[in-house]
Amino acid sequence: MSLDKYVNRHNGPRNTDLPKMLEVIGVDSMEQLIDKTVPQKIRLPDSLKLPEAKSEYDYLNHIRNLGKKNKIFRSFIGQGYYGVALLSVIIRNVLENPSWYTSYTPYQAEISQGRLEALLNFQTMVVELTGMQIANASLLDEATAAAEAMVMMFNARPRATVKKGANKFFIDEDVFPQTMEVIQTRSRPLGIELITGKYDEYVFDETVFGAFIQYPAASGQIRDYREFTERAHSTGALVGVATDLMSLAMLVPPGEWNADIVVGSNQRFGLPMSYGGPHAGYFATRDELKRNMPGRIIGVSIDAQGNRALRMALQTREQHIKRERATSNICTAQALLATMSGMYAQYHGPEGLKKIAKHINNAACTISSSLEKLGCDLLNDTFFDTIRVKVNNAADIKNLSEEAGINFFYPDDETISISTDEITSLSEINSVIEIFARASGKEHVSVNSFTEKSVIDDKYIRKSGFLQGPAFNSYQSETEMMRYIKMLERKDFSLTHSMISLGSCTMKLNPATGMFAMSWPEFSDIHPFVPKDQASGYYQLMDELGEALKEITGFSAVSFQPNSGAAGEYAGLMVIREYHHSRNESHRNVVLIPSSAHGTNPASGVMAGMQVIVVECDDKGNINIDDLKLKAKENKDKLAAFMITYPSTHGVFEEAVVEMMDIIHSNGGLVYMDGANLNAQVGLTSPGYIGADVCHLNLHKTFAIPHGGGGPGMGPILVNDKLAQFLPGHPLVKTGGDNAVTAVAAAPFGSAHILTISHAYILMLGSDGLTEATKFAILNANYISCSLKKWYRTLYTGSSGFVAHEFILDCRNFKAEAGVTEADIAKRLMDYGFHAPTLSFPVHGTLMVEPTESESLRELDKFIDAMRLIWYEIQDIIGGKADREDNLLHNAPHTVKAVTANEWNHKYDRQQAAFPAEWIIENKLWPSTGRVDDGYGDRNLVCTCDPIDSYRLKKQ
Repeated sequence: MSLDKYVNRHNGPRNTDLPKMLEVIGVDSMEQLIDKTVPQKIRLPDSLKLPEAKSEYDYLNHIRNLGKKNKIFRSFIGQGYYGVALLSVIIRNVLENPSWYTSYTPYQAEISQGRLEALLNFQTMVVELTGMQIANASLLDEATAAAEAMVMMFNARPRATVKKGANKFFIDEDVFPQTMEVIQTRSRPLGIELITGKYDEYVFDETVFGAFIQYPAASGQIRDYREFTERAHSTGALVGVATDLMSLAMLVPPGEWNADIVVGSNQRFGLPMSYGGPHAGYFATRDELKRNMPGRIIGVSIDAQGNRALRMALQTREQHIKRERATSNICTAQALLATMSGMYAQYHGPEGLKKIAKHINNAACTISSSLEKLGCDLLNDTFFDTIRVKVNNAADIKNLSEEAGINFFYPDDETISISTDEITSLSEINSVIEIFARASGKEHVSVNSFTEKSVIDDKYIRKSGFLQGPAFNSYQSETEMMRYIKMLERKDFSLTHSMISLGSCTMKLNPATGMFAMSWPEFSDIHPFVPKDQASGYYQLMDELGEALKEITGFSAVSFQPNSGAAGEYAGLMVIREYHHSRNESHRNVVLIPSSAHGTNPASGVMAGMQVIVVECDDKGNINIDDLKLKAKENKDKLAAFMITYPSTHGVFEEAVVEMMDIIHSNGGLVYMDGANLNAQVGLTSPGYIGADVCHLNLHKTFAIPHGGGGPGMGPILVNDKLAQFLPGHPLVKTGGDNAVTAVAAAPFGSAHILTISHAYILMLGSDGLTEATKFAILNANYISCSLKKWYRTLYTGSSGFVAHEFILDCRNFKAEAGVTEADIAKRLMDYGFHAPTLSFPVHGTLMVEPTESESLRELDKFIDAMRLIWYEIQDIIGGKADREDNLLHNAPHTVKAVTANEWNHKYDRQQAAFPAEWIIENKLWPSTGRVDDGYGDRNLVCTCDPIDSYRLKKQ
């Protein structure tokens, strides 16, 4: 048994550091700081009531025991989730490597070139396999990607079509049930009329704006959709397709029969089933629709020296900029999983993928022919991996299969669905055949080899090539793949290098002990639709985590289904919407949102069918109470909700927060609290105690799930008693309340596998540790703010002059004085070995800093020194010592290529450029590219890697 408290490993400052830090802040004790920062009226009267904190050693024993409670059956359930032969070179070097899983979304392109290249490879893979023209860098899952496709088609309607009232959307009945339901959920608040039927019988007219089909269909049948697509296009409707990406190594891609949007899951490309996730969803479309496409797009551009550079393209599409005018609220994606899937394709190469696809099909054909010999009634005659059998004894077969440790899928009482995968073996095939033989009372004849005879007609067979470029044909040996992954890693900045002080993003330590279960088959090899008794360990884990989160938030019920923070916002608003509808108040559709809110808030409001009204903030950054009162009263008959982030996005615990709750409740609305800043609340106050009705939690922020270059994330929602009955349900697994809203994600518990990380974080910290972590987060933020006050003004503070766990540095004066912007400071910080704070959010011309509790005093002091030295560099420009154009900030970041070049024409020396502080010498991360030209990349949009191999970009 270990006697070491984990909180001492998690928090950065040592107890011996506290006197110095508190002196700089100007308080006598930690408690005095907290008393002056967090309003007394919202302080919890008692400490959290959680189980005693476990040591890392004890926790590992506990999570192992939970894993043993899960039963690893061999699942032939399919329906979007399949067995995979995981690639050790990728698991070891990416999933288990903190340089990959602790990096942030690549907004700072110059120090993100490695993961940007990996995501560009992913996009290229999706584009070439689907036959489309452009793809994004992943979405959350297949079902939500399908819903995004519907909304994209809806928003892409021509004006003439809109005027004609085209609001109908057709869905073929042979689509995965979870996808069908998520589409239904998304359609309702937008006023989209869904029509379900048979694709070959439906008659289009001008009131239909889009259609959606599955290829191969959910039943496994492969169908020719060419004529269907032509009929849709003839009336102006667009066609979306959910496709098994692995099947496209064998089948004609949808782009070749003129589909408009193709979506799906990359789970089959090197990702375990993980009881539902995390997995990368993919989304591809035609070039002319690219500006309507949700999610992040990686594009090719050039840097200041004209060299090739990658970046996130077309960012003006994003919800952080467009807010309530955004067509999607997507923020978190599945970048880490997309990276792994792209590398899976690179390691296998096109020939390897063809072999895997052929094996899957051969396995299905072998089972099919064997069952046919037994006299079984087979329902599909042409298929890739899924066969369906009509039976009159499904219950008997289910009992026999479970006795054998095998799961099938049961669409109804008379049908059994069997899906093969890349790990299907002959012995497993014989086990399947034996089950049906026993059920029918016939003798089982063993199969000794896979059949080579395919049931797929030649017209369905792919003739076009794919993945012919060097990126997918150069790394088939483990040595080459390992070196390639390491090469990309060296181009990237992560928490392994230094602090990432991004405000609102909470880049804290992701405990290594919490990451072990990500690689364990006891959690990874469970299909999300298995019977409950096969996932007992998962259920106990979710019970333990759920009870802790309820205690932490002050709420009474939880749903783990939303698999990102933005998805949690949407789910929470849908629960509020359903509450009002249950009271015959469906007219309540106004949501009040402060001007300081995250861009996801207004975007989520629109997605939930609500009218967004902005509430102004005052000069001190607080929500304007008078404006809130006015707008709540003006809309009292229509008020549905108020969305508030607390502490505010301005980094302040607003004193009037309880009064705000009362204003909303007295006018018939409910309060939604955005949990992005819960890291400043845990153990000190809670959303429920303050008076909110629902909140979502960013488990990838407060509760330590790694960001992984932009995702995965989890956004569970917690609610009070009156909303519990409306928590999201699922069509295949019982979850949610008695009057549940329909599903908001493909899997019943979202990305369940990564819940193991937050479970570890909470159980190892316990009540006291969680509260101490919150206090240290507030301590570290105030220490930096106070240490920099001679050089930078903290824009907003609380009534006592202190900040919460994050704060905003005002940089607006530098532009007029020296021609220096906050972006220049951000790029110069790279030369000092730091990732920039959050730029120009929520106030333009500022930097928002959040150090988190995990950073040591030594690291905080290095960041403070870097910011101070940059201030002096700015003063050199103001005073004329440095050139106003050719200076350290405008030319930052400085690459090794630039610094070691034979010619150096700048008016400052190389050492100033590359080594402006002593500590950089021992741990220098060289930006792999100079400052990226964003405008060039948008004007010359290239979003796949193949063109890069065929020509050199020139600065224009």
